[in-house]
Amino acid sequence: MVRAIFFDIDGTLVSGKSKTYTESTKLALEKLRKKGIHLFVATGRHVLEIEEERLIDGLYFDGYITLNGQYCFNEKEIIYHNEINKEDIKNIIKQIDSHPYPCMFLEKDRMYINMINQEVIEAQKAIHSSLPPVMDIHRALENPVYQIVPYVDSVKAKTFPLSVLKYSKATRWNALAIDIIPESGSKKEGIKSILEYYQIPLESTMAFGDGENDIEMLEFVALGVAMGNAGEKVKKAADYITDDVDNDGIIRALEHFHLI
Repeated sequence: MVRAIFFDIDGTLVSGKSKTYTESTKLALEKLRKKGIHLFVATGRHVLEIEEERLIDGLYFDGYITLNGQYCFNEKEIIYHNEINKEDIKNIIKQIDSHPYPCMFLEKDRMYINMINQEVIEAQKAIHSSLPPVMDIHRALENPVYQIVPYVDSVKAKTFPLSVLKYSKATRWNALAIDIIPESGSKKEGIKSILEYYQIPLESTMAFGDGENDIEMLEFVALGVAMGNAGEKVKKAADYITDDVDNDGIIRALEHFHLI
């Protein structure tokens, strides 16, 4: 019996075309809640982006896994947080100081970047997100940072910043940008903390996703569902492939498994 379902946002709950969720998705989630199933967001996004873009306004969730699992909370409290190792941050900033490239740093309550170029503009536009404020990134040396976003292509990334990371890992979400999180971090780890908090067994879980940062999550839960618009790697990691986000993929999968 499914007791908890985790949803990615971009390309899963929210369409990249319409920038919002479908009425069928809202209806499906309302039906799940009436059945007593716990609903959670599991996204690489920062809560500030979610609120600013009003991505899921009108939908209710029991908790939120943000920043690819590094910062998890509900309306009452912080459930789990996992910050990036300071040595890695120091090495990245040192690298940027000598060979500048755009890089965004995400703390629990703010996002900031050292510079903005065309790569940043294009990557942020792709997810309908506003440009982060330009600030002194050296503040990251003194404050907890949960995710770092270098705006580099796959060739540059091998040197900037992947060559200096010791305790962190990277996942690409755009041809021009990657997410850096702790080596021990992932949406999977965020889910573990949520399940422990709500005392829900792993065998009662389900998740929906479409991106490479969803692969561990889909493999970890009892039933992983890939959206039709997901990449091939993601689909291979899933137990079931539904329709795409613009063709009622969520409600179709829930109906397929007789959950609504």
